[in-house]
Formats: sequence, C-alpha cells, structure tokens
Amino acid sequence: MKKLYFLLPFVFIACKTSTSTVSQKETKPESTEITYKVEESDVSDFLKYLSSDELEGRETGTKGIEKAAVFLEDFFKKNNVKPYFASYRDTLTNFKSPAFNIVGVLEGTDPVLKNEYVVLSAHYDHIGIEKKKQADQIFNGANDDASGVTAVAQLAKYFSKTHSNKRSILFVFFAGEEKGLLGSKSMAPKLKAKNFNLYTQLNIEMIGVPMKRDYLAYITGFDKSNMAEKINEYTGKKTIGFLPKEAEYKLFYRSDNYSFFEAFGKPCQSISTFDFENFDFYHHVSDEFKVMDIQHMTAFIQEFLPAVTKIATTPTEEITMNK
Repeated sequence: MKKLYFLLPFVFIACKTSTSTVSQKETKPESTEITYKVEESDVSDFLKYLSSDELEGRETGTKGIEKAAVFLEDFFKKNNVKPYFASYRDTLTNFKSPAFNIVGVLEGTDPVLKNEYVVLSAHYDHIGIEKKKQADQIFNGANDDASGVTAVAQLAKYFSKTHSNKRSILFVFFAGEEKGLLGSKSMAPKLKAKNFNLYTQLNIEMIGVPMKRDYLAYITGFDKSNMAEKINEYTGKKTIGFLPKEAEYKLFYRSDNYSFFEAFGKPCQSISTFDFENFDFYHHVSDEFKVMDIQHMTAFIQEFLPAVTKIATTPTEEITMNK
C-alpha cells in the first residue's frame, strides 16, 4: 500500500462515528455454485517465493523486482494467460529506469460480452532494502502486497481452468505503487487512449491476515458504488463491510484503483483485510511470509470466486457508480 507513514501515529485515534452498514436483503440470495477448490499449497508456495529474501524487497527498478517479474510471467505462461500487449511487460512511462507492469488477459467466452473488460489487479513492488545496518534489512512485503498478488494469481488460475468468464479479464500486477502509484498512473491513460472498454476494477491490497469483525473484508470508497452490495449478493454472505478508518484515511485515493477511477470514471475499488488493528508490520522488515495466515488467504480467495464469476458473466453491468 502506498505510503501511510503520516497515518500510523494516529492509528488508535477514535474513528469518526458512522452507522454505515452494508445494504442487505432480509433473505440472503443464493450464491453462484463453485466446485473449484483453491489449493492452500498453491497459495503458500506462490506467496513464499514472492516474499522471499531472494527478491530483496522488490523495489521498482532493482534486480529483485526483475526476478519477481520473471516469476509472474512464467506463472501466466504456465496457466495459459496470454499477454495483453506485445509481451507481458508494460513499460512505465514515468520512471527513470526500466520498470514494468506485468499484464495478462483471458478473452471472454461470449461474442458480445468479451468486448467488456474486468480488471483484477495488485501491486507486486515493495520498498526494497533498509539502508541502516541491522540484522534484517529486507522489506519482504508479504502482506504488502505479495498477498494481493497471490490472490489475483489464483483467480487467474481459476479462470484459466474453468473458462467461466463471458467478459474478458485483464490481470495486472503493478510496479511503482510504492513510488506514488506510478504503474497504474502510467497504464490507465494508455488503456483509455485505446478505447479500452472497462466495466470494473477490483484491486486487492493486503489480505494476508484476517480481521476480527463480522465481515471478511472491506472495500475502499464504500459509498462510491454499489460494489459492496453486489459482492455480498453474489457470495450470499456478508463478505464486504464498511470500515470507518478507510473513509477517515481516504484509502480510496491511496492505491492503484484510483488511477483507473480517474481515467475511466467507473467502479474501481480496492479490497483489503488490513484494518490498522490486526497487523503491526506495515512497511516493516517483519512483514514476512511466516506471519501470514495462509488458511485465511485461501478462504478469502475461495469466498471471492462466486463474486468474480458473476462480475465476469452477468448479461448487464450490474455494478454501477452511486449518484
């Protein structure tokens, strides 16, 4: 997640009073039946490598993030996810040294709906190596945001196996997020200029540990669209809730969803389980694989399968901006 240093001293300040809740019907709708099972070992193996010391904190423009890029390209190839551009690499236009978003696409199965796109994204960069000499100098970024990348990768694998997307899906791993959303700021206008027909974007940010709340995750910009309501309808559960701190700290503007919202004016939001109470290692060298809850991450991805499937298949665009 883009820098929140100025927020952290105020983490325990009382939230603004809010009575916002997810709008739900009295009778919960049935979710889309999903027989596909997300494998805990797949989640664990993927996350373990992406947050390993070998990648040296994945800072944009370094050898470490280059290793991560190759890893992600190989994952796409293995799962028959094609490059969207000439290659999987989308070069950033706003960074001094070579840096790349990694972008794959699965074409939709419907002859009409395949012209509409759903973007599933996360940022694969982090903040690299601590300059001070100390026992551990590597900012591994397991939660931020190797966890989100892992979720998007497993969603790509799911759709590549099931072919259950009538709309086309763009899978994007952004670089430069920690430098000021550079990857998404570079890519969104480029797609807009190509008349990219965006339906919606789900950006996944920091889902490595669970919250102690009566919902699984929160969404940034809760009141900007009906996305939370529709996701809960599609899963048949209270998957998404309202987090007052998200609104207080304006997190909607602090991750890669915002660049796409600015360019397209469509529902583009981030989903997270980092609630400022459940994780002490934000931008810390202890944000490592060993403190991630793999069982929670696997369950999170599994619970989202009905939602992303419905988003990719509904005959009309049901997720809309609030007026």
